[in-house]
Amino acid sequence: MVMIMQYRTVPKNGDKLSVLGFGCMRLPERNGRIDPKAAAEQIHHAIDNGVNFIDTAMPYHYGASEPFIGKILEGEYRESVKLCTKLPPWSVKKRDDMDDLLNSQLMRLRTDHLDYYLVHNLNNDNWSRMMDLDILDFLDSIKQDGRATNVGFSFHGDIKLFKQIVDAYDWTACLVMYNYMDTQNQAGSEGVRYASDRDIAVFVMEPLRGGNLAGRVPDKVRAIWDSAEVKRSPAEWAFRWVWDHPEVTMLLSGMNRMEHVKENIRIANDVLPNSLSQGERDLISRAREQYFSLTKIGCTGCGYCMPCKFGVNIPACFETYNSKYLFGDGRARMNYALRVGGMMSGRATASMCTNCGKCMTHCPQHLQIPDLLKDVRDEFEGRTFGPFVWSASRYLALTRWRNIRRARRSAENFMRGDAQ
Repeated sequence: MVMIMQYRTVPKNGDKLSVLGFGCMRLPERNGRIDPKAAAEQIHHAIDNGVNFIDTAMPYHYGASEPFIGKILEGEYRESVKLCTKLPPWSVKKRDDMDDLLNSQLMRLRTDHLDYYLVHNLNNDNWSRMMDLDILDFLDSIKQDGRATNVGFSFHGDIKLFKQIVDAYDWTACLVMYNYMDTQNQAGSEGVRYASDRDIAVFVMEPLRGGNLAGRVPDKVRAIWDSAEVKRSPAEWAFRWVWDHPEVTMLLSGMNRMEHVKENIRIANDVLPNSLSQGERDLISRAREQYFSLTKIGCTGCGYCMPCKFGVNIPACFETYNSKYLFGDGRARMNYALRVGGMMSGRATASMCTNCGKCMTHCPQHLQIPDLLKDVRDEFEGRTFGPFVWSASRYLALTRWRNIRRARRSAENFMRGDAQ
């Protein structure tokens, strides 16, 4: 049977994008570095079979993703895809840094323009700072001079901020975390609908919650999948749930094995909006409810407890804690340090709780939030946590300095080439 890749239309420009995009954050590795042969084979196979969107970013694979993608897309493959990368706000200290970084990325990607350029990881801590640095003027300028055809943003904040950002600019696309577990977390279902209603293309990341929805599936959840009339893998159920939403333009998958690439393409070729039966939607709802019943903390990520006047990011603390125990997430402590420890944005750890109790008056689940935050603190914030965050932050600062220096050198070389 011949299968044809499904495409959905970007409302503001008419681009026909494959419903499956190739995310380059988790490319196959060998000896701690990108395996060039395996990664190139997988990406080229995806493009040859209809995938036409490649997404990367400056920090992926410790800075190696962009130059690798630039190399393997040279020639006909570059013409066959829409190429996307992102501006890292944590590396921007003044307005000129934005231009320097983008010019460096164009050089590393071996292209004169980006089809999509996203402001990376906008959240409650960095949006105001980026506005103060004239990010919107920068976006206008790179569209006018042709360095980026379309602009958008990726998001990791709450729904209130999401709507504020959506309404602040004429975005072409947004990239949000969305899966059947996170319907109320971050942008969630409300945000997906809000963006779609304003003709902003919705790109979805983390459809498998970092692989957790397809990895070590709890026995009780596995039993639900096994009860289905049509047998599908946990990953396929998760993908089909996302693609069932007509508001979703594209799902990004961080594939690193050829069998995953082929399987995801097979699923993408077979899924249309509103294609799940009511019985299948009910099955997925049962799996979601079972997952939540197994969680340590019954937090849905709704954010009603926020903001905490003492600075604690309560939903992020609980989400990271739950992931460790529900999915056996070995990266939980690192994720905790990144999200709330002060490495990527302001410190918002569980230990900042003063037990004032105000958050409990707003919690729909009536959680004893201060007591639960103590559990999170005890789990992640031992005596080595402070030194760990300090050393990791110094590493990120050094990386930023190197990125800016590389960007400026690339821009100088580019200008010298034009002058010649």
